[in-house]
Formats: sequence, C-alpha cells, structure tokens
Amino acid sequence: APALMPVMLDGLIWRSRVTENGQRRVNYYIKHLLVDAHGDFNKTIEWITDNQDPKLVCHPILSIVTDMVWSRVAFRTFLYGKAWFLFTLIIFICSQAIMNHLNAGGGSGSGSTSGSASARLLASDTSASTSDIASSSSTHTTDLPIEIRAAIFVCRVFIYVCSMGQWVIYHVKYSLKDFRSGAVVRLGRCKIPEYLCQWQGLSSFFLTIFLFAMLCMEPILHCMQDNDGYLFTEHCEEGEQLLFPYSVMSTAAMLVYFLLLSDLSVFSTRVSAFALICTRVVSEVALFLFGLTFFVCAFACAVSALEQDD
Repeated sequence: APALMPVMLDGLIWRSRVTENGQRRVNYYIKHLLVDAHGDFNKTIEWITDNQDPKLVCHPILSIVTDMVWSRVAFRTFLYGKAWFLFTLIIFICSQAIMNHLNAGGGSGSGSTSGSASARLLASDTSASTSDIASSSSTHTTDLPIEIRAAIFVCRVFIYVCSMGQWVIYHVKYSLKDFRSGAVVRLGRCKIPEYLCQWQGLSSFFLTIFLFAMLCMEPILHCMQDNDGYLFTEHCEEGEQLLFPYSVMSTAAMLVYFLLLSDLSVFSTRVSAFALICTRVVSEVALFLFGLTFFVCAFACAVSALEQDD
C-alpha cells in the first residue's frame, strides 16, 4: 500500500539516543534498496519514480539512495552519453543550418565562364547545345565551393551512419527486449513496446524516422548521376524537387534534437525545477485554451444567429 511506504522507509533509519558534541549517530540501511537478492541493480528508484509522489521522493532514505547512484554510477555514463549526443547535434547544425547557407565563393566565376562559352557557341550557330549549357550553368550558379560541398557531404554521412545508426540499434534492442519480456502496451489492436510510452523513447523514435526520411530524400545522393561535373551538388533536376521536403524533415529533426537535449537540465536544480513546473503547467494551459476556444465559438455562433442589418 502506498500509504505504508513512509513508515517502512522510516524503519530503515536508526538514530542513536546518545549525543556526542551535539551530534547524533544515524545509520541508513540502504543495501536492499540498491541491489536485489541476486546481486543485480534494484529497481527501487524506477518504482518510486513511477509512483509520482513528490513527498515520498523527498524522504531522507531515498535522497541518499538517489544521490549515491547519481554521483557514483550514473553521472559519468550520463555525461559521456550526452557529450556524444551534443557532438552529433553540433555536426547536424553545421551540415543543415550553417555550411549550406555560406556565401557561394565560386558561383559567379563559373557562371561567367559558362556564359562566355555559350556566347562563343552562339556565334558558331549551335543553338541547341548552347541552350543546354546555359540551363546547366543557371542551375549551378548558386552552388557552393567544392570544399564546402565536400564538408557538408561528410557531415551528413556522419549523421546518417553514427547518429541514425546508433538510434536504429537502440530501438531494435529495446523493442526486442520489451517484446520478449512482455512489457508491451496496447494501443487499439496494436502492441507497442513499453519504452515508447516515455517521452525520451518516443522522441528518439521520431528522430530516427526523420533521419531515415532525410536519407531517402538526400539531394546529394539523387544528384550523383546528374551533377554536370559539380561533385556533391544539390542542384539538379531531381534534387531541386526534393529540397523543400528534405528541409521540412531537417527542421523536424532539429527540433527533436533540441527536445532531447533538455535532459541536460539535471545539472542545475533551478533549471530542473523550472522544467518540472512547465510540464505540470502545460496541461492547465491546454485546458485554458480549450475553454477559451469553446467560449469564442459559442459567442461567435450566437452572434451570427442574430438578425443583423448590413
């Protein structure tokens, strides 16, 4: 029974009746809160978190357990994982939001060269080939220098292989684990793994989908066979058609990346408290917006029902 939990936790604390120099000895019995009977890591913290009782979490015995697990076990693993995630985010930002908007240093030169070539071809009465070259030059006049295009391609390959590949392995691993252990949740007639019920698991799943969609619509790959000598270009007939949907997937992936980065709030108690308050207030704001929409629609329909003179 949840009501007996504070009583049980109080029994795990022994306080001496004798004081020495104004201090009293206190023993905390936390062994079985950390490890189970088989010597494996206990799921006490997970169970307490699922209970969502703020008073129970503030109990002294649980505070010591969580502080010990965080400082001696989880902190380094969490820091290394987030450092890698932050590095992949920086690479993603460079390839999608910085380098592809740099000034095209070599665009004007290539345009003038091809323009003079087309003028010479016009003088020699070869109008068909001239129109082809002119259209090709107009397509690639906005291309970036080869160094920047190569850097963008390398960064995107890194994201597709290291970031998306890591998330694919993560979801396959935890999906198989939940299905084998029976930890599934029914959504209508479908069964979904339990880890997707947490916002981190669901967000990373959507991030994997967005990255895979970006890989399928990658303009550089679609322009490999039709680049007119411009290596790693995005500007070809097929690539131009995919630029906008590709940018939509890139925008969605960028938002999910920063959403997953919000886990770094655990390093600051003040930021963590602010994030907790925001999550609690979101439901209230949604109810307020629903009520406001209801009243606006009600009065709008009522006013429209009145007989009005134009």
